[in-house]
Amino acid sequence: MSVDLLASVNHLLNWLAPAFFMALGMVSCARIFKMNQGASLGYKAQIAINFAVGCLALLAGLWWLGRDGKMATYALLVLSSALCQWVLSKAWR
Repeated sequence: MSVDLLASVNHLLNWLAPAFFMALGMVSCARIFKMNQGASLGYKAQIAINFAVGCLALLAGLWWLGRDGKMATYALLVLSSALCQWVLSKAWR
């Protein structure tokens, strides 16, 4: 593998890391606080859905603001992840 390819993969993984850890945190906190006791979706499915929503939020922030790492993008990530977990907690009871 060339150095440029490794650097590109590293940058992509670092760009997606906030969405993954936000998804993991949202689902874990929902389990800890027992917000989704009757949810029919499993732990991995909720993480995957939250991760996809987070990736879309990061992509929207990148498109709208022209660069990654802006606080407005991270605020959108937090709000969209929280809304997604709330919907997942309430919708499938």
